[in-house]
Amino acid sequence: MDYIITTKQLTKRYKSFIAVDNVSLNIQKGSIYGFLGPNGAGKSTIMKMLLGLTAPTKGSFTIDGKQFPNDRLSILKETGSFIESPSFYGNLTGEENLDIIRRILGIHRNSVKDALELVGLAEFGGRLVKKYSLGMKQRLGLAGAMLGRPSILILDEPTNGLDPSGIHEIRNLIKSLPGLYKCTILISSHMLSEIELMADHIGILNHGRLLFEGSLDELRKNALQTGFATQSGPDADNKTGAANLEDMFLSMIDKDNAGRKQRGKL
Repeated sequence: MDYIITTKQLTKRYKSFIAVDNVSLNIQKGSIYGFLGPNGAGKSTIMKMLLGLTAPTKGSFTIDGKQFPNDRLSILKETGSFIESPSFYGNLTGEENLDIIRRILGIHRNSVKDALELVGLAEFGGRLVKKYSLGMKQRLGLAGAMLGRPSILILDEPTNGLDPSGIHEIRNLIKSLPGLYKCTILISSHMLSEIELMADHIGILNHGRLLFEGSLDELRKNALQTGFATQSGPDADNKTGAANLEDMFLSMIDKDNAGRKQRGKL
C-alpha cells in the first residue's frame, strides 16, 4: 500500500491533559481521508503537528517519505493547509491577498490565477474581500491552500459556518481536487454525513484516541455486524444507510465514553 502520510504513536500532552494519545495513521496517496470526532477529540491538534505548528510530545510521523522535524521545510513546501477560519485583509482584493501568500512561498505569479480558477473565483479575484460572502471567503481560503498545487492538502473543517448551499459547493470542490491534480486530502469534520459524501477512508477519534481507521465500506460492514445497518447493495435506501452509519459513529463514541467513565471509577 502506498501511504503518503503515516504517524506512529503520535502523542500530544499539555501538562496533565492528553490531547492526542498514541495515534497511528496510514493515509493513502491520492485519497481523501476524513477525520471524524466530537469537538475536542484531537483532530485539529494532529493537523497542527503535521504542519509543524506544535511539536509532538511523543511519537513520529512521515509525509511523502520525509521525516519531521529534520525535513520540516521540505514537508511544508508540498503541503497546503486551511486551519480554522482563514484571515484576510478586507481592504485588499482576493487576488492581492493570494499574491501576498504567493510571494512568501516564492512561487510563480501565475499560481494566483490558477488557484482562483480551481475554486471558481476567477471572476471575483478583483473584488475586495470585505465584500465576499462567507462561502467565497472559504473558497479563497482553499485557494490559498492550493497555491502552487501542493501534493497534500490539510483542511480543518472547511465547511464550518456555511449554509447548505455553501456546504454543497465546497464539498463538490474538495471531492474534485484529487482528480484535477492528483493531490491527497486530509479533512476534518464532526459531521459524518459530510465526510461520507467526500472521503475514501476515515479515522474516528475520541478523547485523543483513534477508535477506527478504514474505508467507508469497512465501516458499513462493521455497522452490519453490530446491527446498526440492515440494508446493503444497489437497492439499499441511501438515507437509511447514512442514518445507520451515523448511529454506528455515535455508538462508538458513546461506548468509548462509557468505558472511560467506568475506568475512572476503578
